[in-house]
This record gives sequence, structure tokens and C-alpha cells, in this order.
Amino acid sequence: MNPFATTGRLTLDAVAEIGRIAQFAARSGASLFTGPFFSRAFWSAFLRIGYASLPVVGLTAIFTGAALALNIYDGSLRFNAESFLPQIVGVSIVRELGPVSAALMVAGRCASAMAAEIGAMRASEQIDAMSTLSVNPMGYLVAPRILATTIALPLLVLVADIIGIYGGYLVAVYALDFSGPAYIRNIDQFLQNRDIISGLIKAGVFGFLIALMGCYYGYYSRGGAQGVGSSTRTAVVASAVAILASNYFMTSLLVEI
Repeated sequence: MNPFATTGRLTLDAVAEIGRIAQFAARSGASLFTGPFFSRAFWSAFLRIGYASLPVVGLTAIFTGAALALNIYDGSLRFNAESFLPQIVGVSIVRELGPVSAALMVAGRCASAMAAEIGAMRASEQIDAMSTLSVNPMGYLVAPRILATTIALPLLVLVADIIGIYGGYLVAVYALDFSGPAYIRNIDQFLQNRDIISGLIKAGVFGFLIALMGCYYGYYSRGGAQGVGSSTRTAVVASAVAILASNYFMTSLLVEI
């Protein structure tokens, strides 16, 4: 009934959880350098996370770009600034909407899959069997997934940026009577390299956080099938929160550069 005691307990629990996640990340990173490196596990994870996520990321990007173009046009009409639509669409997608929307889609698809797969292995004692057979579970299960997601997500975001800008192009040209060549020329002249690089940096960090959360909650899953379901749900929520929180901090840093 004491609100201060409850707040303090929740704060301490959150700090302790962050510490455990940081230790888990350090152990997985150390396993990459101490070896052995399981290349087959890496490429399998890379294909499942990167290539298999292209349809959902592409659909999300094209509809995001189309809706963004409509909203920007409607708002800019009030200031007679509709000619700036291509520039705003390009910057918004490349710097923010492309990385964040792609990361959230990958988090819902892949973080849950990682947590469920590793959690099921924990429930069936396969992870304990690996340790018994002198196979490092961190090096075989966790490190390849984290590395694959960290590399795959910037590539997915690059594709999402192109498709999202194309979605805005379709709406601008075929629904709002913009000139197609002028639309592309305005984006090409306005976008800078640092806009694209900042979005790709964000994507790499988002990929690392997605895989970290999925592997962490799956690795420490407890309680059988019910525990696997709980860890899967927690992994998705934690990934989404980590993406949005880190996006703010990285934006504040990258804007000042």
C-alpha cells in the first residue's frame, strides 16, 4: 500500500533487469571473439530474418509512404507549401519512418520467433544438453542471431526507404498531380548522405536490440509451455520499447552532429 516502496521496488527491479541484459549481451559478444563461429547458424538466421522479412517490410513501407504523402499534402495546403511534399516525404522516411517501422515489423516477426524457439529448447532441456556436450549455447544459439539481425536490418531499411519513397511517389504523381521527374529530382537534391547514414545507424542498433531481447527472454524462459508464451510476449514488448526509446536518444545525438 506504500506507493514509495512500490516505486522503489519497481525501479530496482528494472535496473537489475537492465544489468542482466547487459551481462547477457557482453557474454554473447565475447563468444563471437572466442569462437568457434558457427557460420551455418549465422547464414540460416540471416536468411530467415533478412530475406523472409522482405514482404512484410515492403508492404509496410509502401503504405507508410503513401499515407505520409497524403497527410503532408493536406497539412501543407494550409500554408501553401505543398511543393515541399517530396522533400518532407524523403527526409521523414529515410531518417525516421523507414528505420522505425521496419524495426517494429521485424521485432514482431523475429523477436517472438527467437524467444519461442530458444525458450522451447530451454523447456525441453536441449540447451543443458549442449552444455553437457561442450557446445557453447551462447556461441551457437545467441551470437549468430544477434550478428545476423544487426547486419540484416540495415539492408532491410535500405529497401524500405526506396519502397516508401516510391509509395509517396505513386500518391503524389497519380493522385495529387505532381510531376514525376520533379518529385525524384527534389528528393535527390534535398537528401544528404548524413540523412541516409543516420537511418542505417539506427537500423543497426535496432537490429541488435531486437535479437538481444528475443534471445535473452527465450534463453531464460521458465515454466514450460506457459513460460515460453510469456517470454515470447515479453520479448516483443521489450523490443518495441527499446526501439522507440533508443530512437529518441540516437535522434538527439545524430541531429547535433
